[in-house]
Amino acid sequence: MKINKAVIPVAGLGTRFLPASKAIPKEMLTIVDRPTIQYIVEEVVASGIEEIILVTSAGKSAIENHFDYDFELDTILKDKNKIELCEEVCNISNLIDIVSVRQKKPLGLGHAILTTKNVVGDNPFFVLLGDDLVQSDVPCCQQMLNIFNEFQQPMVAIQQVPMDQTHQYGIIEGEKVRDHLYEVKRMVEKPSPGTVDSNLAIIGRYILMPEIFELLEKTIPGHGGEIQLTDALQSLSKRRPMYAYEFEGTRFDASDKLGYLKAIIAFALRHPVLAGEFKKHIKEVAADL
Repeated sequence: MKINKAVIPVAGLGTRFLPASKAIPKEMLTIVDRPTIQYIVEEVVASGIEEIILVTSAGKSAIENHFDYDFELDTILKDKNKIELCEEVCNISNLIDIVSVRQKKPLGLGHAILTTKNVVGDNPFFVLLGDDLVQSDVPCCQQMLNIFNEFQQPMVAIQQVPMDQTHQYGIIEGEKVRDHLYEVKRMVEKPSPGTVDSNLAIIGRYILMPEIFELLEKTIPGHGGEIQLTDALQSLSKRRPMYAYEFEGTRFDASDKLGYLKAIIAFALRHPVLAGEFKKHIKEVAADL
């Protein structure tokens, strides 16, 4: 089985970033010189995926516009002889085929994925959260694909977190298969402190099988009427083996203000043009603290 589609849910309101996200989708907030969502898309492209399905909502048209061709901007840049910048902007629209579906009500991540059922079809697919960034030498998706090609089973990406933070994540308990890889035995969404022994937290990267849609349709909505993906994954893990992969790299939760600021610094320090001067600035600022 080959994976050639990736679902990216971007329908959330982004209330953590108000008032900045009042008129701008949080996924369009800039990290150095490009919006957060572009880093996610570039990871997908670098991993050989052929199509992206955006799950959008009202007020999210800026995301779709960002990846569309802009004739007026193209013409202006060419007229001003800004050829290099023109090529960079045009390349964004040529990155990958993108389609979108609308999540009409905010009924949770599971519901967002369910809206893509008719577009995804009958093949396994990726899900990437639009504000979960991973900085790594090998794209996180590619790392997961390497494992999937071997086992051909659903998978979640995980990282170790402090035990006193496990209540903030979906947590897996599993049997270690080898370094960085576990077979999932149990999944708990935001467990109460002291109720799990594991600190392996799920982050925003999943490989799912098409049967997840049937399970999502049967999942009983929880708090706020939301359909939790973790509940459906737990059911899926009882049907077939499911793996958890501890990826190599650094993850930034750009849905959180502090995580967003950390991401800006980390990506700026690796920027091919800005890194040197920015590193010098950081040292000067740190010296004054």
